[in-house]
Amino acid sequence: MKVWVDQDLCTGDGLCEELCPSVFVLHDSLSYVRTPDGSPLFAGGSMSMADVPEAVLDKVLDAAEDCPGECIFLEP
Repeated sequence: MKVWVDQDLCTGDGLCEELCPSVFVLHDSLSYVRTPDGSPLFAGGSMSMADVPEAVLDKVLDAAEDCPGECIFLEP
């Protein structure tokens, strides 16, 4: 599974980073995803998809479900 964040919808709440800091990072009040090695993908949007490690899949799903901006998208 892959995840990406639509920065145009992001409210900068930071809930995703609180729930799963290994996958999400807040930068300049917007959320971005991290690569498996932890590097942020600052290009953003659907061009910046990251693989979701199986160990944190539930946390990523919770972040997507609880996101106030509904900006976290998961793809097979």
